[in-house]
Amino acid sequence: RRAKSVTLRALPRFPPAMLAQQSRLIVAHAAPILIAQLASMGMMVIDTALLGHYGTDDLAAVAVGGGVYISVVFAFVGILQAVAPTVAHLHGAGRTAEIAPALQQGFWLAVFLAVPGVGLLLYPDLLLGLSRIDPPVEQKARAYLALLAGGLPAVLLYRTFHAFCNALGHPRPLLVISLAATLLHALLAWLLVTGSAGGAPLGVLGCGWSNVAVAWFSLFAASLTLRGSARLRPLRVFAGWQLPRLRALVELLRLGLPMGFSNFVEISSFTLMALFVAQLGATVVAGHRIVANLAALCYMLPLALAIATLAQVAQAAGGRDWARAHASIKAGFLWAGGLSAGLGVLLWLVAEAVTSVWTDDPAVSAVAVGLLGYVAVYQVFDAVQTIAAHALRGYKITFVPMFVHLVCFWGVGLLGGWWLAFHAAQPLGVAGFWLASLLSLVLAAILLGALLRRAMRAAST
Repeated sequence: RRAKSVTLRALPRFPPAMLAQQSRLIVAHAAPILIAQLASMGMMVIDTALLGHYGTDDLAAVAVGGGVYISVVFAFVGILQAVAPTVAHLHGAGRTAEIAPALQQGFWLAVFLAVPGVGLLLYPDLLLGLSRIDPPVEQKARAYLALLAGGLPAVLLYRTFHAFCNALGHPRPLLVISLAATLLHALLAWLLVTGSAGGAPLGVLGCGWSNVAVAWFSLFAASLTLRGSARLRPLRVFAGWQLPRLRALVELLRLGLPMGFSNFVEISSFTLMALFVAQLGATVVAGHRIVANLAALCYMLPLALAIATLAQVAQAAGGRDWARAHASIKAGFLWAGGLSAGLGVLLWLVAEAVTSVWTDDPAVSAVAVGLLGYVAVYQVFDAVQTIAAHALRGYKITFVPMFVHLVCFWGVGLLGGWWLAFHAAQPLGVAGFWLASLLSLVLAAILLGALLRRAMRAAST
């Protein structure tokens, strides 16, 4: 009993060379993922730029519809991310023959999830009812969402492929497909929104049609990659296709449902925050939106490193190489924490210059500059909790982290921000929400860090 207690207190040791090796692997994996993610965000920028010159109602419709769409998609995509630790464990354990059947079950799960997903996009009353929307904008948003429903099955199938490539530490196809998809969307959206191809200008519906076309293009490119890639072809993903297997689907759902709910909690907390902030006036809303956009862009860095860390930890766990798992986690923390801290300092130093890119209004700029201080500190703790959460997924631990996110993001961040903003002895306004968000990330980093340390000790016994 004493020997076991000592073992539980000790984390697995690793040589310094292993830390350097895992650092190289994580950075090499994260770099193309980061570029691919920024390219995907570029599609939203393209929509905003085109519709900003087309019409106010269409721009508002894509903002409202896009918020609903992202909430639905990322919840289901979070469930499908269960494919990543599943495949990575098999890869790390050398059970190569089981990888194709696992991916096939992931594809089946994507098909099944597309049914409720399409239903939510065709009938979005529950989500649209969260805010008061002008009737013309709501009508356009509903039409936009109905179009996007036609691309949702392709999106979910592609994101399954996305998780699969990340599990194997093979992100290059994702980078190529993402860049090609963004360029295709830029061309199609411009032709359809403005009517430059010779037809009538379609406005927000042009963006919808373009998004659907790009979704199916990405899935087609993924299927070609699975068949033609020198690294993926030996896995014979399409050979011996299996029907849905209940046990495999249940295992994916066991891992994925908490991950999907965590995604939804995180995304919806920002959506609901924006709705609460709306009552503080247009100037505050505009300043808040600038800062929220900057925070989302900055988040792409630790998220890319976290995805790469998950793959390395899961592969090491599959092979029961706990020293390598420990080295991967430490490398992930060092890179994400260090780069995010540097990014936070940079944001603080160039706050006024950055906000001037978004607005010429001094009042809006003043609100944004006042909030950027929170974001500068926010980055470090966001990086820590993101790495910890993804490393836990590498150990196939997802249920307890879901509750941590629920308590921190909805409890401390959202409800705490609402109280600080409107009901404290000295209400802080919009700063109350960002202060509460910062505190929620500090708490999440502490709790998830402790949970990860416990998981590392338990795994090595």
